[in-house]
Order: sequence, then structure tokens, then C-alpha cells
Amino acid sequence: MFVTDLAYEARGRRYCDEDIFLSSRLRNDFDIALCHPLDAAALMDGFDAAVVRNSGPVVHYQKEYDAFRSQAAARGTRVYNPLTGRADMVGKQYLLDLTTAGYPVIPTIDRLQDLGRLPGADQFVVKPKAGADSIGLSFVPQERLATLAYGDILVQPRIDFRYEVSFYYVDDVFQYALYAPDPDRRWLLEPYLPTEADLDFARRFIDWNTLEHGIQRVDACRTQEGDLLLVELEDLNPYLSLDHVDSPTRDTFVTSMTASLRRLLSIPTRG
Repeated sequence: MFVTDLAYEARGRRYCDEDIFLSSRLRNDFDIALCHPLDAAALMDGFDAAVVRNSGPVVHYQKEYDAFRSQAAARGTRVYNPLTGRADMVGKQYLLDLTTAGYPVIPTIDRLQDLGRLPGADQFVVKPKAGADSIGLSFVPQERLATLAYGDILVQPRIDFRYEVSFYYVDDVFQYALYAPDPDRRWLLEPYLPTEADLDFARRFIDWNTLEHGIQRVDACRTQEGDLLLVELEDLNPYLSLDHVDSPTRDTFVTSMTASLRRLLSIPTRG
């Protein structure tokens, strides 16, 4: 069961094209049926696995998504990505955890008393803990930070960065990287040749997440000083921007995903 919302309109991205391509290629090795995320819980018992792809931000259907997760866990359903992800799959708490643990992440707080932990900045980014796809994101000056309603929000300094770059993984194997050379055009992407230091950076977060199967995207920004900082670790339904890579890279990705799915399907289910 390939879970996707082909009608979802994402800014700067064509979700439907990507999933039409992926499902058509995976059909060479698997029997596949496309399923809307609102129907996934009701239909998943008829399939060997549920592959969650471009299903849109779950904040739009949180109740149904929670039901899908709970029922899949109770029934021992194979889900791809597995529901054990520690990053965006369960909200933005990981940004706080990684900040506290000293990882190279944009400094993040969620309490007024922790404002002193943030570096000075002209503006700060405020976003909901349960947000996705920039939903609910806003920018505020420093003088307004003390007036915010803390609890369900995260606060970060607005970083003056050179560009954003994304690293794409299947299981724990690097596949390709893309970057947005214009900071104001996030989804105008070009191929990026990572250095060993770049891959060491991205690998730290893949190792931290401990997902045995699945697709992950490590989003980072390059600061003016040349450092990489984590922006997001997407482990639920990362958009892959496959239209921005060449045919051999797409073929390699499909081969890697096919092998990953076969490994997942080889795991016995409960009962």
C-alpha cells in the first residue's frame, strides 16, 4: 500500500509527479495500490506493508494519522518508514534534544527562561512544535520574545546563511545531495557534491535517529562562517526532489529503495 495524496499542492514542489514516478518504478518489483492517507488505517490490513510517501503535512489530518499509527503498532503492521523515528515523525522535540546534546543544530528553545541560551540576532524564528511545511512560522524581533505564549512553540535565531543543502539517505546509505544556491528560493535546487566533512555532518543525524529502514532527508544551512547547522531531519515523508537529479541517480535511488523494502518485507510480523 503506497500512501500518498496526489492532490496536495505544495509550494515549489510537485508531490503527485514524484509519487507517480516512484510507484510506477516500484511496480516492477511489487504489487502496489495507491491509497489516500485518510484511508490508510482502514485498508492497511489487506497489504504486506504500508509505504508512507508524499502524504502531506499530518497536521492537516492529525486525528486520522494518530489512529493510523496506533492501529499499525497494535497490529504489528510493517510501515515504511517504520514508526520508530525520533525526528519530524513525532514533532519538533528533537531540535530541543539535539540542542541540549550539543549537536550542530540551529539553537532551539521552548521556554522563556531559556532565552539566554540563544545567540543574539536581529530576528528570531517562531514555529509550532507540531508544524510542518512552514505552517505557522513567523519572524519576530528580539524585543517581542518575552511576550510570546510559550509551551507549544519553538524559538530559534534567524540564521544569515549562504545556502540550504539536503542530504538524502535510504536506510543508512547516502544517495545524493541537492542545494538551493539562492536563500530566497528554497525549492530551486541544483545537484551538490558533498565533501567528506559534509557527509560526516549528515551521518551524525542518521546515526542518532537509529531507523533501520526507510528514507531520510537531512536539511542543513551553510552559515556565513562556513559551518553546517541542522535545519530539519525529515523521517516521515520526505520529499525527494527526484526531478532535480539525473536519470542514473534516480535509477540508483529506486534500486536502493527496492532493496530496502525487500529487507523490511523479510521481517516477520506479529501473529
